[in-house]
Amino acid sequence: MATRLVQINMKAHDDAALGRFWAEALGWGIDSEGPGVTNLEPVGFTYPDPAAVCIDLIARPEPKTVKNRVHLDLATTSTAHQEELVTRLKGLGATPVDVGQGDVPWTVMADPEGNEFCVLEPRPVYRDTGPIAAVVVDCTDPREMARFWGEAMDWTLHEVTDDRATMRSARGVGPYLEFLRTPDTKSGWNRVHLDVRPYPGADPAAEAARLRSLGATDPGIDQSAIHWTILADPEGNEFCLLTPA
Repeated sequence: MATRLVQINMKAHDDAALGRFWAEALGWGIDSEGPGVTNLEPVGFTYPDPAAVCIDLIARPEPKTVKNRVHLDLATTSTAHQEELVTRLKGLGATPVDVGQGDVPWTVMADPEGNEFCVLEPRPVYRDTGPIAAVVVDCTDPREMARFWGEAMDWTLHEVTDDRATMRSARGVGPYLEFLRTPDTKSGWNRVHLDVRPYPGADPAAEAARLRSLGATDPGIDQSAIHWTILADPEGNEFCLLTPA
């Protein structure tokens, strides 16, 4: 069996307000499954579908204290589009930030709660991804992350080097999942993490056991009140194994 990446989980002080920002930024629709939870997906989207990786915003009181190890890269179609998008995002409440990127052709920004993201210059590889070009994970060993996630999911591995690994859904649609080597190491609980889901008919317990055999670990938290499983990848990044669908 295998899983697939279905959504990004993002903690927020005000999930509704941050949800409005990202819905406007991406041109997506807003829904909610209850207080403190805001769900974002493309209008007319049928979940789950690899054509998009959705976003769930969950209300949490803890403050953001370090740079996120998971962020979004937004796609653009031209230099003019990139400039227009940056201007529009500033109008929605985003701010340019310096994370040590230096002189680069993309623009690093933060949403109203300080979550970093990039507005990329136009790149042909992202021409058909939709508004999200890639979900990017900082790591110390892209090859090992590619090994784990390549076996954990049925996504196709496109590139692996010492500095970068890239994957995309087996159907060749939607955003990429990228692992980038960075000098910093993980500290604390990730405020943004990946959610994966097995296919219909899968045994959740067996799938969790399979992921552990690949190198996933248990983060050591009480999970008695939830119906999904929280695990961590080989670099300690938490992720959720949702129920099959």
